[in-house]
Amino acid sequence: MRASEIRALFSVANRPEVVSLAGGMPYLEGLPLDVIADTMQRLIATKGTTALQYGSGQGEESLREHITQVVALEGVSAHPDDVVVTTGSQSALDLVTRIFVDPGDVVLAEAPSYVGALGVFRSYQADVVQVPLDADGLVPGELDATLTRLAADGRRVKFLYTVPTFQNPAGVSLSAERRPQVLEICRRHGVLVVEDNPYGLLGFDDEPMAALRSYDTDGVLYLGSFSKTFAPGYRVGFVIAPHAVRDKLVLASESAVLSPSNASQLAVATYLETCDWKAQIKAYRELYRERRDALVGALGEHLPSASWNVPKGGFFVWVRLPGGLDARAMLPRAVTARVAYVPGTAFYFDGSGSDHMRLSFCFPTPDRIREGVRRLAGVVNSESELVQIFGTSARPDPDTDDVEGPGPDLA
Repeated sequence: MRASEIRALFSVANRPEVVSLAGGMPYLEGLPLDVIADTMQRLIATKGTTALQYGSGQGEESLREHITQVVALEGVSAHPDDVVVTTGSQSALDLVTRIFVDPGDVVLAEAPSYVGALGVFRSYQADVVQVPLDADGLVPGELDATLTRLAADGRRVKFLYTVPTFQNPAGVSLSAERRPQVLEICRRHGVLVVEDNPYGLLGFDDEPMAALRSYDTDGVLYLGSFSKTFAPGYRVGFVIAPHAVRDKLVLASESAVLSPSNASQLAVATYLETCDWKAQIKAYRELYRERRDALVGALGEHLPSASWNVPKGGFFVWVRLPGGLDARAMLPRAVTARVAYVPGTAFYFDGSGSDHMRLSFCFPTPDRIREGVRRLAGVVNSESELVQIFGTSARPDPDTDDVEGPGPDLA
């Protein structure tokens, strides 16, 4: 586990004068904080001795029941016994990796992939092989070819890690047509699928897509979180798994944390029971759609030399820089210009991706987003002029060991 110089930059990027388009932090001012405060006060007054006590390694049963109702919106049929509550979905990912991965095992992931996942896999000494994405998500033909090649080489693949809906960082979703194809390929090769789905309910236009877990209950572990749809400060995530895996997850969780926080679990369960959480998610969808539109509109106005996707949900826009620019090398100059982003190198195990950056639209207001893009465009245009003069070009990061840690500034 190693930190990098990029992480140090974000101590500066968090200053109020800097527009941060980096962090995947939800906009908590959009929550009914007065209602939640009253609800939490009643919780402590009526169930304080339970909330403040140790709990079960599997998680509080009432919360697990509510979780089954939440995931049902994405077609997932689960029983509370299938659920293990974790200290955020990051902990869930760590526990799954601890159970399945031995040093040298192969983990498949999308290219690009969530920075926090790459850090976990690296910490358990896995060899991450990344499979390309396109506008419709993971490419089935590339996945099949990669698994065939690895089998021929005698490599041991433990699982495919995927964020299939509004992917972090690329913002794309695995199409409905490809979802069963990907599962069939993994089933044929005997590879487990780990589905990480924190953004699935945050689509801007359509009803939620059917989760991969809804197609296959035996071959898919489903990771979920309340960090994006409610509040990350409670640190409540969960895994839905077959019982044999569930039992190992409980043992691993007890080894790591003894038990997840009862106070946090009961707070989330009380929120789901007493508040209109579906209306809150709808409000978030409208809020984030407005901010997505502000970011995409500002890119079109100020940075037409770049290219980008237009996500249909989630938090992120994936931007390809004009030819020859290096997002990682440019970041210190961007922070000096009071704007921050995450360079694409954070999302590749081999240090590639220097020609991309991830821009987040979830936290800043639309006006701040537009100002941030204006500042960013000034930096990009200055860098482009230098490339035209000196003919430099972006190169893969030679140090592949300093994957950025999954702190809130990057996740």
